[in-house]
Amino acid sequence: MLVLMLQTAGKMHGGNQSGVSDFLLLGISESPEEQQILFWMFLSMYLVTVMGNVLIILAISFDSHLHTPMYLFLANLSLTDLFFVTNTIPKTLVNLQSQNKAISYAGCLTQLYFLICLVTLDNLILATMAYDRYVAICCPLRYITAMSPGLCILLLTLCWALSVLYGLFLTLLMTKVTFCGSRRIQYIFCEMYILLRLACSNTQVIHTVQITTGGFIFFTPLGIMVMSYVWTVRAILQIPSASSKYKAFSTPLGSHLAVVSLFYGTLGMVYLQPLKTHSMKDSVATVMYAVVTPMMNPFICSLRNKDMHGALGRLLLGKAFQRLTGRKLRH
Repeated sequence: MLVLMLQTAGKMHGGNQSGVSDFLLLGISESPEEQQILFWMFLSMYLVTVMGNVLIILAISFDSHLHTPMYLFLANLSLTDLFFVTNTIPKTLVNLQSQNKAISYAGCLTQLYFLICLVTLDNLILATMAYDRYVAICCPLRYITAMSPGLCILLLTLCWALSVLYGLFLTLLMTKVTFCGSRRIQYIFCEMYILLRLACSNTQVIHTVQITTGGFIFFTPLGIMVMSYVWTVRAILQIPSASSKYKAFSTPLGSHLAVVSLFYGTLGMVYLQPLKTHSMKDSVATVMYAVVTPMMNPFICSLRNKDMHGALGRLLLGKAFQRLTGRKLRH
C-alpha cells in the first residue's frame, strides 16, 4: 500500500522530474576489488545481526522467566533492528554484485520511510526501557503495578504508532521535492540528508520542518533517558553494600546504557550538523548506525545478563543445558 501511494505521488509530480526516475545507489566505493571486500563484510554482518536478534526474540518468547516488561521491550528492540537491517542491507548486497545499481523513485522513498520509522522506533523504545529501569530500581515495591501488562502494551503501541506516523509525514514531505540534476547517491541506502542535497527545488522549509520535528522526536526521549539515569544512578549510589551496587549495575541497566551510548553516538555523528556540511564522507558514520549498532545490540544485551544466558542455553541446548546446569549446582 505504501509503495502504491509513493508511486502515485511520483506520477503526480512526474512533470517536475526531468530525466529518468531512478536513483543510483553507488555505495561507499566504486572499486571492484573493494566492492568484493565490502560484499563479504556486509553479508557477514547481516547474517550475524539476523541470527543474534532472532535468537533474542525466540529466547524471550519461549522462556516464561523472561516474560517481564524489560524483556518485552528488548524483544521489540531486536525486532526493530531486524527490520532495520533488512530494509537496507539486502539491496546493498545486490548492488555490490551487480552493474545495475538503480533504485526506483518509489523504492527509494519506501526505503527512506522505513529508515525514518525504524530509527524513531528505536529511539522511543530505548526511552521506554530507561523508564522501566528507573521504576524497577527506584520504586521496586510499586514496579508490578506501575509497569502492568496493560501499560506496557499501551507504551509499545504508542511507540509504534508515533514511529509509523512520523515516517509517513516526512516521506510525504519528500514527495514535494523536485530532482532534476544528478541522481547519484554515494551511500548504501536512500538517506534524507543526501536526497535533500540532490534536490533542485527549494528544500529550506522541508529541512526546517525535519530539524524541528526531529529535534522534538529525538531529544524528548533522550531527556527522559538522561533524567531516568540520573535518578537511577543516584539511587544505586545510596546503597550501602558494594556488592549490591555492583549487582544493580550488572542488571539490564548497564547493557541499556551501552546500547543508548552506541545508538546516539553514531546517530549524532551523521545528523548533528548543518545540511550544507553533510558530505559523502559521512558514509562511514552511516554504516556505523545502520549496520554496526543493530549487530552489536544482541551481544551487549546478553553479554553480562545471566537470565538471557540461561534462556539462550535452554533454547539452543534444551534438556542438555538443564542437565549441565544441574551438575554445576550440585558441585
